[in-house]
Amino acid sequence: MKSIFSILLFAIVQFGMAQIKTIPITSLLENQLVSVVLVDVRTPSEFEAGHLKNAKNINWMGDTFAKQFEAVSKDQPVYVYCKVGGRSLKAAEWLMAHGYKNVTNLSGGYDAFLQKRKP
Repeated sequence: MKSIFSILLFAIVQFGMAQIKTIPITSLLENQLVSVVLVDVRTPSEFEAGHLKNAKNINWMGDTFAKQFEAVSKDQPVYVYCKVGGRSLKAAEWLMAHGYKNVTNLSGGYDAFLQKRKP
């Protein structure tokens, strides 16, 4: 019985993770950001040091992360990014687990975005 539960849990987790879209932040084009909610999940101080245009800061590690997402429609496309991609992937997984249907993780994070902009 315990092994059946483990297999079922593993399948559910794998199915949920498979639904999260991931694209490199360096391949992101501005026209892809029309009609999406762009969320920077870094801390407020990281956000203030620089962020993508039109991004909203919802701190993954903050106490109000879930509360701030209550205002976002679960049907609206949501793109999330962080510094290098770890926090945004966790945030994307959380969003999918809480009913958000169209979540995209921007892999590489803000650091990769800045690196691409360097001459």
